[in-house]
Amino acid sequence: MNKVRANRNRTIILSEAERQHYSRDLTWICEPVEIDTIENTIVNQDIYQVLDSLPNSFADLLILDPPYNLTKTFNSTTFRKKSIPKYAEWFESLLVKLLPTLKNNASVYVCSEWYSSTAVHLVLEKYLKVRNRITWEREKGRGSKINWKNASEDIWFATVSDDYVFNVSEVKLKHRVLAPYTDTNGEPKDWQDSSDGQFRLTHPSNLWNDITVPFWSMPENTDHPTQKPEKLLAKLILASTNENELVFDPFMGVGSTLVAAKKLNRRFIGVEIEKEYCLLAAKRLHLADLDATIQGYHGGVFWERNTLNIQQQNQRKKNIKDSVKTLF
Repeated sequence: MNKVRANRNRTIILSEAERQHYSRDLTWICEPVEIDTIENTIVNQDIYQVLDSLPNSFADLLILDPPYNLTKTFNSTTFRKKSIPKYAEWFESLLVKLLPTLKNNASVYVCSEWYSSTAVHLVLEKYLKVRNRITWEREKGRGSKINWKNASEDIWFATVSDDYVFNVSEVKLKHRVLAPYTDTNGEPKDWQDSSDGQFRLTHPSNLWNDITVPFWSMPENTDHPTQKPEKLLAKLILASTNENELVFDPFMGVGSTLVAAKKLNRRFIGVEIEKEYCLLAAKRLHLADLDATIQGYHGGVFWERNTLNIQQQNQRKKNIKDSVKTLF
């Protein structure tokens, strides 16, 4: 049954005509392929079906968002929670098969929930160089009367070698300054003064509290139960790739990684077993041609939550005032 949605609901949905149209954009791999034949494509298959057919050493960045160790249904597929040792065993068997796809200077990000995060870490440590653990605030979630509300997720950062890309200047965060310091001459000290207020650019840390999980009024939202925000993926992609490098997502869901990669001028390959999610991803890639903006990212920096909208509103007001002035 079709859901009844509010008038302002911007969730991306598919008509039957769109399903037929975007089906033509999906790829199927049944024999070994060269990378130039599958880049910038959506592969609608189980990742285990295609791994042996993929070329070696093609990925500059692997973003791995496998099923978390939770019993969860994704459209027609259900993943069932395992013991920690069993989940570690499952994850290791997957990682080993993915390693040949990585270039020697590639980076890897692995998403995880708190319960199995340490298992992911220990497996990564066996095969890669673990660099850090990012924890990001996932403000959605149900409360509990007998436990702390789970409001965070982890992303493990690892590299194949000591030769890897990290563009720190591309992922700085713009913070509003409430009590700015000045030097002896009264000039701003480590901050910028503007008509929109006082801001400071800060280096990115491994604690992210500026991420908004997609919801019904956001234009990137879909009905996927665990959709990752484009802003979150954009940070990973900007930090660990250069333009035109290739991002590989073997559990792409509804394509947030691919959309962010396209908007940031990177090549991509996504694999997803659920056709409905692939079709939504294909539509989102089409929409990215019409609107390449990423929520919370503007002017080459990531804005602190709820400050970019204020800046944009002030700019709109200024534009209106300027337009009025030209009439007289």
